[in-house]
Amino acid sequence: MGEGVISRERQVERVREVRRQLGQDGPPWTRAHEGDFETVTVPQHDCDLVRDLLIAEGVGSIVEVGLAYASSALAIGEALLSGKAETPSHVVIDPFQATEWSYVGWEMIRSAGLDGTTTLILEPSSMALPHLISEKFTADAAFVDGSHRFHEVFVDLYFLRKIVRPGGIVILDDHWWPSVHTAERYYETNMGWQAIPHAFDGGSVRDGTGRHRTQAFRLPDPGFEPAFDRFKPFS
Repeated sequence: MGEGVISRERQVERVREVRRQLGQDGPPWTRAHEGDFETVTVPQHDCDLVRDLLIAEGVGSIVEVGLAYASSALAIGEALLSGKAETPSHVVIDPFQATEWSYVGWEMIRSAGLDGTTTLILEPSSMALPHLISEKFTADAAFVDGSHRFHEVFVDLYFLRKIVRPGGIVILDDHWWPSVHTAERYYETNMGWQAIPHAFDGGSVRDGTGRHRTQAFRLPDPGFEPAFDRFKPFS
């Protein structure tokens, strides 16, 4: 075994330990809202499912919208280090990490030793994503857990379809929210995005709907632009 392989294995173990501590003890700081960490963060089991999907897909580069307490970012970091990419890349966009979150999520990233493969952008996604496009940045996947306003989710997905490679995947957290689900439906109905079946079986499900909290979609390969007169309603 080469030193590089051993080093990567040790990195993965370090990330797993930070994830375990976060799930068991919570973050070292939370906002004053009662139960904020439990309310805001992606549940650990759902994060495990995200990790497993990214590993199965061979993802080496990913854009994440939203950081907060970093539970999903840590799982994504574990997936990237567990893969075969020589230089894994994780771009995280969170305009409120400094102000609203006091950098608690970024400190979790640093404590896991992931700051060498993770780039934090402190801009709104509506500004950061176009900049990535202008820099010709491409990714294998995206994880979206930022603003849940319909128009902002829609705009995130609009730009991400230009960043995520054809055949890549986009994962939406809180897909059970009507605003998130409705924004996604346009791309599924008109842009050829296809839900990946069973990816999150066993994950969190809201009572009475049967819809998973988290849902993954595969982008068409090759990508395409639909004719304006072929528009389909998507509510």
